[in-house]
Amino acid sequence: MVFIWALPPLVSGSVWKFLLDGNGAVNSVLASVGIGPVNWLSSPHLAVWSVAGVAAWASVPFSILIIRGGMLGVPPSLIEAAAIDGAGYWRTQFRIVIPQIKPTLGVLAILVVLYAFRSFDFVYVLTSGGPGNVTTTLPYLAYQSAFTSYNWSVGAAVALLSMVVVAVLAVPYVWGVTREESS
Repeated sequence: MVFIWALPPLVSGSVWKFLLDGNGAVNSVLASVGIGPVNWLSSPHLAVWSVAGVAAWASVPFSILIIRGGMLGVPPSLIEAAAIDGAGYWRTQFRIVIPQIKPTLGVLAILVVLYAFRSFDFVYVLTSGGPGNVTTTLPYLAYQSAFTSYNWSVGAAVALLSMVVVAVLAVPYVWGVTREESS
């Protein structure tokens, strides 16, 4: 599973572009069950969801590793005490495990949002910001403005705005990590 996360985004994006193509494997499977072809990457309504799905797919292994690490930090004595008290599996998960890993989940949520924000590579490979500009993100807009249109000032301004947004989003992460280390 870690292999998915270890793949360079350009490689996994290229594979997904092949799979989601009009004649790709996903549409072939849909055709075998009687569903017509779907324009995953060329439909304005589906393109952004397709890119988001591919980006989410790529970040799942990282999330699982972080959650697993947090779950290993839950003292086994708490889970044993819950079992002795008669708590079932789901009650133990919702009342013991999740509250214990809540700080880890908070930090993970911030990291996943930061990872999603730097969504240049999947947008570049899958849709190049299209159809139209539906999947254009700030990092891709900065690239497009500076290196395609040669409008360096707009590209620099968009990149600076992106950096400010990421810096603002990083503050809760730094605060959470500092709080966890001090306790």
